[in-house]
Parts: sequence; C-alpha cells; structure tokens
Amino acid sequence: MDTTTRTTTIDGTTASPPATTTDQRLHAMQSLFTGGLSPTAVQQAWWDWAQHLLLSPDKQAELLGKALRKWQRFGSYCERAGRAPCEPCIEPLPQDKRFRGDAWQRWPFNALYQGFLLQQQWWHAATTGVPGVSRHHQAMVNFGARQMLDIWSPSNFLATNPELQEQTRREGGANLARGVSNLLEDWQRRQDGEGPVGVEAYRVGRDVAVTPGKVVFRNRLIELIQYAPVTQEVHAEPLLIVPAWIMKYYILDLSPENSLIRYLVAQGHTVFVVSWKNPGSEDRELGMADYRRLGVMAALDAVTAICPQQRVHGVGYCLGGTLLSIAAAAMGRDGDTRLASLTLLAAQTDFSEAGELMLFIDEDQVRFIEDLMAVRGYLDTRQMAGAFQLLRSQDLIWSRMVRSYLAGERPPMFDLMAWNADGTRMPARMHSEYLRWLFLDNDLAGGRYRVDERPVSLTDIEIPVFAVSTLKDHVAPWRSVYKVQWLTPADVTFVLSSGGHNAGIVNPPGDSRRYHQISTIRRDDPFMDPDGWQVTAAHHDGSWWPCWQGWLADHSTQRVHAREPGVTRGYPALDEAPGRYVLEK
Repeated sequence: MDTTTRTTTIDGTTASPPATTTDQRLHAMQSLFTGGLSPTAVQQAWWDWAQHLLLSPDKQAELLGKALRKWQRFGSYCERAGRAPCEPCIEPLPQDKRFRGDAWQRWPFNALYQGFLLQQQWWHAATTGVPGVSRHHQAMVNFGARQMLDIWSPSNFLATNPELQEQTRREGGANLARGVSNLLEDWQRRQDGEGPVGVEAYRVGRDVAVTPGKVVFRNRLIELIQYAPVTQEVHAEPLLIVPAWIMKYYILDLSPENSLIRYLVAQGHTVFVVSWKNPGSEDRELGMADYRRLGVMAALDAVTAICPQQRVHGVGYCLGGTLLSIAAAAMGRDGDTRLASLTLLAAQTDFSEAGELMLFIDEDQVRFIEDLMAVRGYLDTRQMAGAFQLLRSQDLIWSRMVRSYLAGERPPMFDLMAWNADGTRMPARMHSEYLRWLFLDNDLAGGRYRVDERPVSLTDIEIPVFAVSTLKDHVAPWRSVYKVQWLTPADVTFVLSSGGHNAGIVNPPGDSRRYHQISTIRRDDPFMDPDGWQVTAAHHDGSWWPCWQGWLADHSTQRVHAREPGVTRGYPALDEAPGRYVLEK
C-alpha cells in the first residue's frame, strides 16, 4: 500500500495523466445532478428492499396492521383535538425540536404534525426488519426515507407552519421580503465562490488562529508551526498535533477563549502543529504513504531536531489521529521510540462500525467517487460538506432554510461556523486509498495495512493512549472510537465528552453545560463493552481539557527552559503563524 508505483516528474512531484475514459466523464457529469452519490448504489438499495418486502407477506401484514392502528389513533386524536386541547398520540423524538412551540398545539396544526410523526414512525418500521435485506441496504433505505420525509415536514412550509404565519402577520410580510433578499444573497455568494454571510468577521490570523508562533518547517504537503512559550519553563516533552487534512488546522486555535493550542501553551507545553496544504489537481497522486511520510514523519523529524533527546507526545484529531495511529504502529514495529504517548481526538482505528458515513461507502459508491476524482484530481469541498450535512439534514439544511428564507433571520456567525465553511480538498489517490483500505476493507484493524511493504498492527503500540470521543459524533461514533482499547495492549484512558465531533473537542473550561466521563482501561483489566464502560466510568462536570493536561503532566519527565521558535539551526522562522498553507483556497 505504501509503495504503489507512480510517475515522477522532473521537479520530484508525482503526477498521472488526466482521465480520458468515457466511464469517468459520464460519472463526473452524473455527479452534478446527484451530489456525488452513485445512482446505481441508491437504486440497488431500494430494489433490494422492495423485492424482499414484496416476497414477505408476514412483513406486509405487519405493516398493514400498523397502518390501520395508526389511522385509528390519528382519527381519534383529531376528533378530540378539534374540540379542545388534548394529549398528543405520539411524541417527537428527544432531538426533534420542530414542533415544541405552543402554536403547534392548536388546531389544525396539531393534527398536521401528529400525522407527520405517525407517518415517520410507520416508514421507519417499513424500512427496517424486512427479512433478507442486507444491513447496508437497509440502512440506506431507512436513511433515504427519512430524508424524503424531512423535505415534507409541516415545519418547512408557510402554509403549514403556525409560527411562521404568526410572524408574517406580526411583521406584515417583512420576514418574507428579508428571506427573498437572503436567498438571492446566498445564491450570489455561492456563484462567486464566497463563504456564508458573516465569515468576513473571522479572518485567519486576525480573529482566529492568532496564537503567536512561527512556521519552522515547510515541504510540499505541510507547514510545521511552533508556538511561542508564555512560561519561563516548559515540560521537557513537546506536543506534536496532527489535525485532519479535510479541514483547516485552526479548529484547534479558534478565538483565544476557546483555543486548545493557546490553553496548552499556557500550561507550559511546547506545542507544534501540522498545517496541511490545500491540494489541487497537480497533487492528484499524493497518497496515504505521502501523508504519513511527508506529514507525520517529516514533522516528527523536525520536532525531535528542535527538541533533541526528548520524546514527543503525539496528538491526532479525526483523520489525523488515524494517520498518527498508523505511524505509531509502524514506529512500534520498527523499534522507533520517539513517541512518549498517543492522544486520539475523535479518531477511529476500527472502521467496522463507522456510523452513518458508511451509508455513502460501498464498492459502487467508491468507484463512482474515484471516477469523479479522476477527472478533477481531487474531491471538492462542497461534496464533502454535502455528505456531512445530509447526516443531520433536519438541523443543517431544512431548519436553516426555514429560518433564513421564510423567517428572514440570519443565524449568527461564530468562529466554529466560520471555520466549518473553510474546507480543503482531498487528493484523488489519497482519498481513494483512505476509503478502500480503511472504510471498505478495515485493513488497519485487521492487521493488513502495509507501510514500507510490511503490514503494521496496532498491537505494536505500547505507549500510553488518551482517547477522546464525543456523545453526538456523526463522523466518528464514540462506540467506534472506543474500540482502540481492544486493539492495542497499551493502557488507554478513555474520555466520553458531551457535544459533537467538533464542539465536543473544542471544549474549553468554564462552560457549565459541558460534562464528560473518564476512565483508564489497563492492559490486564477484564473486557468491558462500551455500554458497560458508560455505566461505570466516572462523571465530571465541565471540560475534559484539565484532565488531559493532568495526564500529559503525569506522562512527562521534567521541566526545562522554554524554547523559542525559529532559533534552532536548520529550522529558522520561515513565516509568522498561521503560515501560508492555511490561507490557500
């Protein structure tokens, strides 16, 4: 895997000729209308479901019985609700906030939303439990049914949304005029390639990513930033942070009050972070091996040269954590002892239960994406963002459209939202290898992933591990992240934080709404599944950052004089932080 043949150009970069096959051009054209989804994969899922449902009279009878009972309940409810307020016949799911207002409890809107929820419940029963349907196809059909139903939610239309009607009467229709203006503005900004309204208030290097530091190393794939110390003494072991390359690194250095990097520097750590280049079509042949070699290993070489004779605390976020785990496994295999510990932030090492992202990943879908990337040389940020938005379409698509275009309200921009709009592309080769080797084949957990022509195993990671997961993570579900403690013999301190994939990590002290659970699983402890761990792990209010800082201090040796960036021979200051690569569009 790490040594696949490729073409090398005179300047040392790699390249491959642009795609010319009819299949690739056809699939690239199709993607313009399907949002990057393979129509064949979707059709196969629905056909699998429909065929098995047609040949299952027992399931048909069950669904017919459910439909009759729901109609009876709904009819009885409408009869009572039309005369006076009464108890609903079905409650929304806890995360569904669309129908909580008092206006929804009045006739006829209460009947509208109750009928919608009953229909939603019936379709869930119809798309699950059909004998013979593959688990993957069942999940796709269930997901697709939810997406279609959410389109027709009564909350999405002025004629069926009492809250919007009250606002329109109160404002004399001014909200609708603002909504049209918002729609036109958003369309124009999208046409011009601009971010959402308000991102201008969060300029990189001025408002976000402002922790002082210097770029001390650069190659064709990364810049390495060393941050300036604020304490006279620091822990001897430096930290090397490897963020995901799907987004810009400054998720960990947002505004000063919620910057993890600033927090670590203030606690007396020497902090380095990798800033990934935003690849273009000329980088189509960069693969997973390049990201490990030019990314993790090149950064580690620089850090150990700047901090000689010191081991390094490795920290990886999301895809960066997966890549760092691969590097750590290869280092353990080869006797490289430069890592003192490994911290994984919302990072998966076993992809057998990788959550709803697996809906978009099967052989046909991966091939479709590969053909699309072959034409461009990369996967575009809009397609990645679209997939993530579909996972939470109710919150990230429909409720935002209703608020912006019908209520005429602009959601307030904040630093995390501005960062989220600042995406990066994915090189064709790397993304294909990532999807196939990790998601499709799960080679890392299976001991089949190869580095330098030899397989690596996570069992070779024996340094202490600190793994952080988040309760509402749709990208790296916490039960999937938890599996790291089964795959390595190391002592694993596992944290389950409130929040989602980003907000659960960007979790500074001082927020009373935050909480987390934490427990250390030692190599000799008996097996415990995720649910058992959740029952027994200690519960703490507030951020997990202080717990991690204490863990880092416990796994560090001594204090040394603070290290200024850009003074080590061979690693001069090339630029002020945040550097050049993070500014690339």
